[in-house]
Amino acid sequence: MKAAVFKNSGLPLSIEEIEDPVPSPTDMVIKVCACGICGTDLHWSEINNEESGFRDIHPGAVMGHEFSGEIVEIGKDVTNNWKIGERVCAMPQIGCAKCSNCRAGRPHRCDKALNRATPGNPGAYSEFVRIGAQETFRLPDSVTFQEGALVEPLAVGLHAVKRAKITAGDNVLIVGGGPVGLSVAVWCKFFGARHIIVSDLIADRAEKAGDFGATGFVDASVSNVPETYEKIVGSPPSIIFDAVGIAGSMQLSIDYISNYGKVVVVGLCMVSDRFEPATAVVKEVEIIFCFCYEHADFQMTLEMLAQERIEVKGLVTESVGFEKFPEAFERLKQPSNQIKVMLKPH
Repeated sequence: MKAAVFKNSGLPLSIEEIEDPVPSPTDMVIKVCACGICGTDLHWSEINNEESGFRDIHPGAVMGHEFSGEIVEIGKDVTNNWKIGERVCAMPQIGCAKCSNCRAGRPHRCDKALNRATPGNPGAYSEFVRIGAQETFRLPDSVTFQEGALVEPLAVGLHAVKRAKITAGDNVLIVGGGPVGLSVAVWCKFFGARHIIVSDLIADRAEKAGDFGATGFVDASVSNVPETYEKIVGSPPSIIFDAVGIAGSMQLSIDYISNYGKVVVVGLCMVSDRFEPATAVVKEVEIIFCFCYEHADFQMTLEMLAQERIEVKGLVTESVGFEKFPEAFERLKQPSNQIKVMLKPH
């Protein structure tokens, strides 16, 4: 099959022929119909082993963990009445299906989990991909493949907002207006936050932020974020979501937050960082770290998409085939007004 292969840090992805995936008895294979480019993949492709604070990605790996498609092969022990041709999306990890974490819907916590872009488990920047039956969800008829591939980043936002325990009337600042930040905005609006202000260095994202629930936007390239926020809202934010994942952003959030506020770190910083605990201590700040999502987050996201209770139209700003994919991937490493770029392998 055709796939976009990681060659090394600093090099573009290479479109190559690799082996087709083969399902284990409890897995399935799908034809990939849409797969989004995630900021995590962009970071992985640029950070070498010595710099990474997360996990290594090795030459020859295939990334891609935001995907949807059609079932083309089913393992012999798969249950739940799956059928060839069914439209699905899936959590990217393949868990053991037996441990307490898998049973609780947290395959990313499984000690035996297979993650994407690891040896023997290519991701969905490819024509076909292997998925775990337990981590798979049927797409409702009204949900498109493109929307199905958005379930993963939307579930990241939902998980973060649930961890923050957003309540009606909360005043929120979201640092970063990319796909994760806008996903957070979608769910802040859903749960009734009063003021939802997005800050970003790219002014062109202001309109997009409003489309997905933001009540205001701060152009961080020209404005003092905390001062502008207070002019709009009248007080500092009670909850800040750090959705950029770069060194220094957590300290800025601590500086901006109100006394007794919450800083929710959802952006994945892959290098060492430092912050001053004293400021957080004096303010009695609650710092919450978020990672991935749970089975229930995927399920709720799909249900809300099917019921049209969340708005995601316009989140995908470009779709490309394999021939233009390496170029599109490289472009996203530079500041732009793009939000979510999708690979359409077929």
